[in-house]
Amino acid sequence: MVAICLKQLHLHNRFTSVASKQEPVQMTSTWEVNNLPNNKLNSEIFCMDDSVLQSDPPKDRWNIVYLILVLHGIGILMPWNMFINAKSYFVDYKLGHDYLGDDLYYASIFMAYLTIGSQFPSLLFNWLNIFCPIGGKLTTRIVWSILTEVLCFIFTVALVMINTSQIPALFFWSTLCSIVLLNMANGIYNSSVFGMAAKLPAKYIGAVVLGTNLSGTFTSIANIASISITPDARTAAIYYFTTALFVLLTCFNTYFALPSNRFYKFHEHIYLQKIENQDLKQCGDDDKIPYWSIFKQAGPQLINVFFVFFVTLSIFPAVHSDIKMSSKDFIFGETYYTSVMCFLTFNVCALIGTYLSTLVSWPKPKWLFVPVALRILLIPLFLICNYHPIGVTRIMPVLIENDYVFWTLGAILGLSSGYYSSVAMMYTPSCVEPRYSGIAGMFGAAVLLTGICCGILFGMITPFIVRHVSI
Repeated sequence: MVAICLKQLHLHNRFTSVASKQEPVQMTSTWEVNNLPNNKLNSEIFCMDDSVLQSDPPKDRWNIVYLILVLHGIGILMPWNMFINAKSYFVDYKLGHDYLGDDLYYASIFMAYLTIGSQFPSLLFNWLNIFCPIGGKLTTRIVWSILTEVLCFIFTVALVMINTSQIPALFFWSTLCSIVLLNMANGIYNSSVFGMAAKLPAKYIGAVVLGTNLSGTFTSIANIASISITPDARTAAIYYFTTALFVLLTCFNTYFALPSNRFYKFHEHIYLQKIENQDLKQCGDDDKIPYWSIFKQAGPQLINVFFVFFVTLSIFPAVHSDIKMSSKDFIFGETYYTSVMCFLTFNVCALIGTYLSTLVSWPKPKWLFVPVALRILLIPLFLICNYHPIGVTRIMPVLIENDYVFWTLGAILGLSSGYYSSVAMMYTPSCVEPRYSGIAGMFGAAVLLTGICCGILFGMITPFIVRHVSI
């Protein structure tokens, strides 16, 4: 689902000048290079003649950079997916009647608080990270955000193992505080990864979005497996959170592989070269970045990004997961109905849609708003399915009572979400001058989360709609 000047990423090896091929290659420390001024980076890091670089540019061998960005995409949504799929652990186990010996209100409000605590801190820090980058350097932001997430998951695993039946309030609020902190860090991580990918060819932003969709698919499969193999909510929660730790630590390690990759260094050099050639001082005194101008130029695609995620989160998972089985003879049965029809169907189709966006981008940027706007029709279509939110008696008639039609709508929602979100995010950096593509990418990530939060808020009023509106 993206820092004022987006300072240069780490570059390890200096290229030898063509005019002095016989001189030995000099090595420069990553941290030392990161602190060099722009002009020294441009003149010393890449001394190879531009014509040589352009005639034989390095390739992404074995798609290493692409796969690393896919992994970081998985890491971006891993916190969200792990917590929402551990619903039975929180609501039915830790805050349930059997564990506490009483029916407390914590269970009924936990998922709503979880959603708000997950998305709004991430939204806030995505926007702040554009104008007030933490630490200024990309490495600082990514490293510390991932480490903060790791510590939050370690704390969560510790709570799984502790008997909290006598302290439900402390468990409830400490869990929510860790979720807020986790998603503050995740907002910075999210924005930084999209800003990093925006300086590479367009398909590498698609790689990040592909990773976010793959994260959901992976967690959905794990959820179904836990239903059939691991009925114990406590054991399932340990598996979930330990897996998240493994993924985040892998993201941490692979980030440091990027500066030594020739393909990555080449495109970093091209990015720095474009900055130099277009003369930063055109922006005003002291290299002031024209945020408003960048936002206006990328505005049409940012609107597309917003509405794709607004429609998606208005339906999924709030409405989608509360649609009940219409036919008792349906192939999946009651036990697996929601897991397959909602979570697995959406995430697999979103993954397929994201992959298709790497093969073809349609329509062109000028007309992308048309299919994006048409997706708004999915909201009323899902509301007239067999949607029955907990504790609500609907008066709106159910017009779609066929499980296969509902399944088809779910597939369309996932495919269109994965495809058009990727296309819009790939178009966004190309709307501005190359030197500002990183900022545009970060605007894209922030608007993405804005759409998610607005969609979540709208999803909260859909029970009111079906309860008070009749057709």
